[in-house]
Amino acid sequence: MAHAETLDAHGDSATHHASANLAHHFDNLEQQREAGSLGMWLFLVTEIMFFGGLFTGYIIYRTQRPQAFAIASSTLNWKLGAVNTVVLIVSSLTMALAVYFAQMGSRRMQIIFLVATMLLGATFLVVKGFEYADKFEHHHFPGLNFQWNEAVPAGVSTHHIQMFYWIYFAMTGLHALHMIIGIGAMLFLIFYAYRGRYTPEYHAPVELTGLYWHFVDIVWIFLFPLLYLLGAHLTHGGGGGH
Repeated sequence: MAHAETLDAHGDSATHHASANLAHHFDNLEQQREAGSLGMWLFLVTEIMFFGGLFTGYIIYRTQRPQAFAIASSTLNWKLGAVNTVVLIVSSLTMALAVYFAQMGSRRMQIIFLVATMLLGATFLVVKGFEYADKFEHHHFPGLNFQWNEAVPAGVSTHHIQMFYWIYFAMTGLHALHMIIGIGAMLFLIFYAYRGRYTPEYHAPVELTGLYWHFVDIVWIFLFPLLYLLGAHLTHGGGGGH
């Protein structure tokens, strides 16, 4: 009898938890989760189109000025870029594990891997900050103060080199902004995970944030070779930045 009462109490608690997380315009949590997933995928499609426009611009200018782009690319620190690539790949793993433990209902492990993902994302941004600082120090930020003190081959203009930096800062800057947004979302996830909001029945916010984070990681997987490895074979700047 006591066992039956315990089961009933557990069932009532699960029902209450489900109703607390169910929006009024959905019939059940599964329908709500599917709607959220569809919304996230539609959002990611718009993001793909957005970044696709930037990649298209990169391809056009690189095709027109391959030598200038290679020279400018050779000043980037490809070793730091490679480190950041590894950092993001590992962060995708920790994010996937956070989703897994949310599905399993393990609050502690879920929080641990969310924090790990957030710290890895912060590490990426710190490394990127050092890269940006180096470019500002050498006046390689495009604009009125842009300077290029190295010799350039015939037919290559510093304006063409500056165009590479316009694209570099636009693409990596927007990528960094997306990472900051992702880290902010994880702060909320950690807060609500600590309060026990996410269970095997309700963990859609963790899954959707995971989709977003994986997308941001994939964008970097394309950015790294296109921006950093284009001129890695050149000796200019040591092939690894100043």
